[in-house]
Amino acid sequence: MDVSLILRIAGVGVLVTVANSILSKSGRDEQTVFVTIAGIIIVLLMLVGEIDRLFTTVRSIFGL
Repeated sequence: MDVSLILRIAGVGVLVTVANSILSKSGRDEQTVFVTIAGIIIVLLMLVGEIDRLFTTVRSIFGL
């Protein structure tokens, strides 16, 4: 795993937090939920490659 991946995930978290606070202060609480869900989906899509690499490594270690 690379440090840049951790920094990108932290960056998405900061952006989602800022967007949530701006939207909640303006009274758009329904949209804060959608921004949070979008942030989670973006982070999960960033992790798909790492999860694939993990499963490939486990398969090669156990010879599956």
